[in-house]
Amino acid sequence: MAQYRNRSSGRDRTSDSLARGLGWFSIGLGLAEVIAPEALARALGMKGHETLIRTYGLREIATGIGTLASEDPTPWIWGRVGGDGLDLATLATALTGDNRNRDNVGIAIAAVAGVTVLDVICAQMLSAEEEPQPPRPMRDYSRRSGLPRPPDQMRGAARDFDLPPDMREPPAMRPPQAAAQQAPM
Repeated sequence: MAQYRNRSSGRDRTSDSLARGLGWFSIGLGLAEVIAPEALARALGMKGHETLIRTYGLREIATGIGTLASEDPTPWIWGRVGGDGLDLATLATALTGDNRNRDNVGIAIAAVAGVTVLDVICAQMLSAEEEPQPPRPMRDYSRRSGLPRPPDQMRGAARDFDLPPDMREPPAMRPPQAAAQQAPM
């Protein structure tokens, strides 16, 4: 399969196309889980888990939208991988001997496992494309004091400061001789 670079993002077109496809698949699967959780629960022998299936559907929709809307779908695809693990664990609980629909559960597990493989491949491809950022050099502030001049030159600098004539100052801020001259009688 030929691989092309996406000019706008610098990403490989194959991984971009796969991520977009997985995003749309996620939205479609999520809609099915939100709209018909009762039918899915009945087909899998998981009656009483309709709210859980609906919640998983909302997760799928959110992940799909995030994958399609994001400039970098990598974290969303890794989120799909995590969701796949959750789906597989939940389906495994339905593989009990008393479940008459165990065959359907086995088919569902195989389907989820297949999509998980695609998710992992896509996530690895996207992660490999990310350019590592070089470490930023640490700045050395050990010789800085925060003063514009050495401390010896700064001592007494505030004593020589005169306020502009149009600026009023509270009596506590006036120099001692100025405060005595301006004291009300």
